[in-house]
This record gives sequence, C-alpha cells and structure tokens, in this order.
Amino acid sequence: MSRPPLPPFDAGSAARKARLAEDAWNSRDPARVALAYTPGSRWRNRAEFIEGRAAIEAFLQRKWAKELEYRLIKQVWAFGGDRIAVRFAYEWHDATGQWWRSHGNENWEFDAEGLMARRIASINDLAIEPAQRLFHWPLGRRPDDHPGLEELGL
Repeated sequence: MSRPPLPPFDAGSAARKARLAEDAWNSRDPARVALAYTPGSRWRNRAEFIEGRAAIEAFLQRKWAKELEYRLIKQVWAFGGDRIAVRFAYEWHDATGQWWRSHGNENWEFDAEGLMARRIASINDLAIEPAQRLFHWPLGRRPDDHPGLEELGL
C-alpha cells in the first residue's frame, strides 16, 4: 500500500505530508490514523514506547478518550530524504473541563511507500483558560483559511 507523497521529500511534498497527517489526526479515528504507519512502526510518544499498528491504534483510542475536543495544527520544521521534522500544537480538555494546549516536536522517518516507520514525539502540556483557546474550528479538519502556528504566534 502506497501513501503519497513519497520520499524523497521537497518543501511542497513535506508540507503536504504534514497536512495529511494533521487532517487524519483531527479525524480522531484511530483505525484511519494507524493505516499511515508501517506494520512494525516504532514510536516514542512522551515516555511511552509503542511498536506496531495494533499498539498505535490502542494508544490513540486511549489518547482521544482522555483528550476531548482535540484540535491539532502541524507545521514542517525541516525535511530531507525520507525524514520530516514537524512542530505542532493541539488544544483539548480533560473530563473535568480543564483546557490544555500541548506543544511539541515530532521526527518522522518514512519507508519507500510513504508509510511512517518511526515517530519520535516530545510533548509538553500547558493548562489554559477557555478564553486563551486559539483553535475554535468545528471538530474535524482544520479549515484552509484558519491561521497556522506562525500566524497564531505559537
């Protein structure tokens, strides 16, 4: 199964790959998101180490059961060959209603078919007040005219 754009990446294909990943994650559909990874994909997400699509899907189910009203923006930081580095921010609230903005960086490595073979994520969470929220689009895909991270000052 091929998942274009394929490596090697240029500025345009890296940006497209990041936007496709953002769109998939904003769907909050663990099965859909897991299909973008190789069957043996290896992750480090915060302090958790995950390997394989089934484990990725289970992780995402747990994540989105906790991180409610999740909205994400990704931006390419660097790219080369079969690798892309992105920075991101997402907003969500927990079961108590506390809003959070999570900031981070991801390093991605892809196979020749465009599936992600490795994902290394470092993430920090910041409690925010509802008035500090910046991501207000309806749940799902971020509208094309919504500001990105740079425009929002993040």
